[in-house]
Amino acid sequence: MTTSTPFPSGPIRSVSGTTVVVRGDDIDTDRIIPARFLKCVTFDALGPAAFADDRAELAGSDAGPHPFDRPEHQGASILLVNRNFGCGSSREHAPQALMRWGIRAVVGESFAEIFYGNCLALGIPCLVADHDTMLAIQAAAEADPAASVAVDVAEARLSCGDQSWQLDLAAGPRQMLATGQWDATGQLLANAEALAATTARLPYLNAFSVA
Repeated sequence: MTTSTPFPSGPIRSVSGTTVVVRGDDIDTDRIIPARFLKCVTFDALGPAAFADDRAELAGSDAGPHPFDRPEHQGASILLVNRNFGCGSSREHAPQALMRWGIRAVVGESFAEIFYGNCLALGIPCLVADHDTMLAIQAAAEADPAASVAVDVAEARLSCGDQSWQLDLAAGPRQMLATGQWDATGQLLANAEALAATTARLPYLNAFSVA
């Protein structure tokens, strides 16, 4: 799937939409986006390749299809996972692929540190739930895949209908998402005049100017 949903920008205080559940502990970045796709010059075409090998393995099997291939999950924006999601290599292609598939928030039991940071740099909140809470959230999502779910980033809470679960999001990432400070490019563009003024005052940038 290639999403038409705009990529994140500016403050991110909540994410809403349907969910897709990918169960299993220690799902590494090579499973999220296999190494052969890392040869790309840009990230633009990575969305359809998310979980490519897992999807191919499950296609036509008794256990298949993969959640990313099921019709009821097309258009999902919230990914529900388990423990140590995004472990393995530090490839930023993994969250890039998820974002281009359509994922705008991930909720799980725990995340690999570099994967977590790469998601934050893209404006994809990664919120944490304990084991029993995560299983309850996943069960509710699988029972009604068409249900709209809201992730309140500011309050670290996931809600679906009359059900609600408290999550965890560290104060630093929460503040960065709420204020838009995660968006380095946006911050640069918003302060273009101040940056130009600072650049003009730097002697080592002007030492070789020609009169």
